[in-house]
Amino acid sequence: MCGIAGAVDLRGTREFPAERLLAMTGAIAHRGPDDEQVHIEPGIALGNRRLSIVDLEGGRQPLANETGEIWVAYNGELFEYPELFEQLKGRGHRFSTRCDTELWVHLYEDLREGMFEKARGQFAVSLWDRPNRTLILGRDRVGICPLYYTEVDGWLLWGSEVKALLASGMVAARPDPKGIDHLFTFFCAGTTRTFFEGIKSLAPGHYLKIRDGRVEVRKYWDLDFPDMGHERRLDNPAPLVDELEGLLWQAVERRLRADVPVVSYISGGLDSTVVLGLCSRHRGEAIPSFTIGLDKAGPDERKPSTEAAEKLGSRLTMVTMDTAKIADAFPELTVAAEGPVLDTSCAALMRLAQEVHSQGYKVALTGEGADEALAGYVWFKSQKVREQISHRFGSFLPRLTRGLLMAAIGGGRTHRPPDNAMGGVRTAQQDMYELIGQSRERLFTGAMWDRLGDGNAYADIAMTNDRISRWHPLNQSLYVGYRVMLAGLLMISKGDRISMHSSVETRYPFLDDDVISFCAGIAPEYKLHGMTEKWILRQVAAKTLPAEIANRPKTMFRASLSKTFLGPNRPRWVDQLLSPESLRATGYFNPDVVARERAWQMAIPRMTVKRFVYDVGLTCVVSTQLWHHLFCGGGLCELTPWSPPQKKMNPLPELVGG
Repeated sequence: MCGIAGAVDLRGTREFPAERLLAMTGAIAHRGPDDEQVHIEPGIALGNRRLSIVDLEGGRQPLANETGEIWVAYNGELFEYPELFEQLKGRGHRFSTRCDTELWVHLYEDLREGMFEKARGQFAVSLWDRPNRTLILGRDRVGICPLYYTEVDGWLLWGSEVKALLASGMVAARPDPKGIDHLFTFFCAGTTRTFFEGIKSLAPGHYLKIRDGRVEVRKYWDLDFPDMGHERRLDNPAPLVDELEGLLWQAVERRLRADVPVVSYISGGLDSTVVLGLCSRHRGEAIPSFTIGLDKAGPDERKPSTEAAEKLGSRLTMVTMDTAKIADAFPELTVAAEGPVLDTSCAALMRLAQEVHSQGYKVALTGEGADEALAGYVWFKSQKVREQISHRFGSFLPRLTRGLLMAAIGGGRTHRPPDNAMGGVRTAQQDMYELIGQSRERLFTGAMWDRLGDGNAYADIAMTNDRISRWHPLNQSLYVGYRVMLAGLLMISKGDRISMHSSVETRYPFLDDDVISFCAGIAPEYKLHGMTEKWILRQVAAKTLPAEIANRPKTMFRASLSKTFLGPNRPRWVDQLLSPESLRATGYFNPDVVARERAWQMAIPRMTVKRFVYDVGLTCVVSTQLWHHLFCGGGLCELTPWSPPQKKMNPLPELVGG
């Protein structure tokens, strides 16, 4: 992968200053330490930082077609690039490189905006059509690669990370209270909202078209499922098991394509072990693997990881983390993720990527995405139990249980979604969202509620597929998982942002287009069979892996939450961030309630539902305060705030006005 940044004039043909573009690309140098190039002409500026993986010598960008009329700067991988090269050559196109970047200009020549139908992989792309003075900014189908944008002084600026926009010297880092509310609702900002006011994230499966000063958002792809009762279902599911195995084999083969060595992450669980096993079969020998061990900081997977690596013959590197190491890494993690992070295990994954980089590797395959496709999370089982109870006793009992649970937690107002927010359906995640969201009812200040006004976080999660009401309830929930948690949390705090922070590209076979389409189309019982999650994947694993791995139960990789920040060995900056002075300075959280909850949390030795809810809430408070300090002015603790690399930028009046 790489990093891109740029600017387009919405008012005419002003020339964007080179020093500002270089400041933007310099702020994301970690995404591409191998090369830096820019292209500037009246009205448009394209910048790129390159992490060279394919065609190491010839793939410099931005690059153009033969006439110099179509320019592209891009981040990511088109995994079918060998096949696309041959197709385009057969239609008379000439190539000057072997790099997949060059495919974009020729796809655009043939298909214009229809190029996204052929663009299969993980990407964020900026493409400039000079004759038509049109800019296209696009993002991959499920949101693996990030792309942010904002409008200021008649310019539209974009970048692979928010840091690129802030480094322009034209964009101020102002907090968006609605983004913070998303953290307390969905554990992340929504698919288009960020934690920064005025800065948007381009939604997965969408592109921007900018022409004549008009900015249009267009959708080119959306996940779809069959109508309930019309899913693929066979008397003997063996052919479906074989089909999934073949698709995963193909997905892994595509993601092993590189001119540099490739490694794999492994947790000892089913998903990553299947990926490592398929990689090793493709290569004819085991590729190196990397894992995390948690030392009294959460579920420890050192033993199953070691056993899985040994059985597959893989050389395993283990990075061991405890609560102190996680806390120490959290400021750096927050800078990498550019927002508050709830899941403390993300700090361990960041250190894992750093170890991959330190050993000289640039590409790692992971098992992320299987839980979204095949119902791997506990809330899918909870939904099934709730449906069974409702079917037998009516919906009154689940509603009563939910109401009593909310009352026991002690929240005040309950912000439920508008009737049409989730397409008029109730998904598996909503019980969890509403439960965890209770912490904010006591933690938020009155001023914070006033800033939020009548807004509702669910209103930002626009369900764009109007067929959702026709799907099986499990598929409705899987759709929300792809739209919200995958793109908003897993691909940021656990994916692209923390791996590219160390110049490591992570690739995801379970997020292959064909794999996603197959899993969407099969019957729900092949995903969640009774209470066995990922049933069909276990059948695939049983053909190639030892039984103890294929049948291993799902364990969510997570580290301790409040113990990390509120325990006796917490860093000094935690108390500084949670001091009454710092809490009053940001105005988000009630200092008296925070102090009371801290004391209460540490006084109760056993985990209860109420304690868990406020455990999550207090972790969100710490991470929000930390993010605000690092990006929005400092002054809350002793840590040094983030600032872009210093570059001399003289006052430029032509950037203001028309």
